[in-house]
Amino acid sequence: MDALRADLLVIGGGAAGFAAALEAAEAGASVLVLEKRPEIGGSSAMSGGCLAFAGTDLQRAQGIEDSDALLARDLREVGGGDADEALIRAYVAHQLDTYGWLRRHGQRFSPALEASSGQSVPRVHTVDPADMVRLLAARCRATGRVQLLTGTAAKRLLRDASGRVVGALAERAGRDLEARGARGVLLASGGFSRNPELVRRFAPECEHAVFIGGEGNVGDGLRMAWALGADFRDMAHIKGTFGKHPTDEANDHSCLCVYKGAIAVNQDGKRFVDESLSYKLLGAACLRQPYGAAFQILDEPILRSGDNQVRILDFERRLEEGLFIRADTLEELARRIEVPPEALARTVADYNASVDAGKDREFGRRHLVHTHGALRRIETPPFYAYPSTAAVYGTYCGLRVDAAMRVIDVFGAPIEGLLAAGEVVGGLHGAAYMTGSALGKALVFGRIAARTALRAQGAG
Repeated sequence: MDALRADLLVIGGGAAGFAAALEAAEAGASVLVLEKRPEIGGSSAMSGGCLAFAGTDLQRAQGIEDSDALLARDLREVGGGDADEALIRAYVAHQLDTYGWLRRHGQRFSPALEASSGQSVPRVHTVDPADMVRLLAARCRATGRVQLLTGTAAKRLLRDASGRVVGALAERAGRDLEARGARGVLLASGGFSRNPELVRRFAPECEHAVFIGGEGNVGDGLRMAWALGADFRDMAHIKGTFGKHPTDEANDHSCLCVYKGAIAVNQDGKRFVDESLSYKLLGAACLRQPYGAAFQILDEPILRSGDNQVRILDFERRLEEGLFIRADTLEELARRIEVPPEALARTVADYNASVDAGKDREFGRRHLVHTHGALRRIETPPFYAYPSTAAVYGTYCGLRVDAAMRVIDVFGAPIEGLLAAGEVVGGLHGAAYMTGSALGKALVFGRIAARTALRAQGAG
């Protein structure tokens, strides 16, 4: 059997895996990265490219006041009190340094900053996610200390006589391979949105959602860790993200008109939710509607307030692609989307009255998104509808880890030698989700995991 050794073994070639590999390599360690797909990137490369950072120079340049304390408060609030406080503190403590680390490595950010799910101020820092992963991989190669094997699938974790995780049995081109990590083994293998069995087990309510995550997201890392007694977090909080067009196959991303002032209505032409909530909660509410479907209703000024540098707010592109339904009157729009015209007209009139009164009498909406932005009337033709359902891009739950990214077993003890980062980790999000915290935690937690591994004894 072929055998390879390094100081750190990383299973998964996405943002978390390469962030960890680069952090370790820059500290002088040797790293072996196993990626089962022929190409790198995984769900990270398919994401919206949103990163949640607070207190950056981009924010200061635009007069946006943000801080660690505000970021932590927002994470707690959007998580509904179910997020792991130790992970919130870890993310907040290291996020700004990670932003600077990316900048030092040449990562470019869009100058446009937006507020999105769970954010009380604009803190969506946008990158091209596939380019970011390629950049990190290139920086890894440049160190001369990182070996990448694509098309190499880890099958099970290996322990030594003391029970410490020391490597993994993998398969490459039909041959078995033993990969060893003297200082640690990092699972950065993604979630399980592409595994129907696990989705049915943990999220049967998402049966009618659209599933989009990376093709390698089948939960193999979770299964390998569970075989060693690993505990898990937040499995009950799996939800689809609102705003995915049900028939659009060209875009992997949601479109969140509601965060610029639109309302969401069901097939009866009625609102069903406070549209400022996290798009995870919006997704859950949408799937409870008839046919698991809804329409985002907006007018011309709201459409023009989109941001073509933020994928989830790029309304102009969706308009050019013919995904919006347009009409000169609400009655005509209702007929085109086959909802009762009287009901839609009454819904919009009632909502506009609530905006004027400063209080949403139906659902308590007070802002555009979370606690940011003043509500807008829907009154200036033409009017638009964006057909929407929920999509599961990632599972946002997974292995229980401590603040050092050590995997914790069902008895509350660390599994020696085993670390995890990225989508395979649960605990940071809790009941809902802040835009940018998933891709953000991949980078932040990947770097933390690398540091933890390098503190372990004995290099290979």
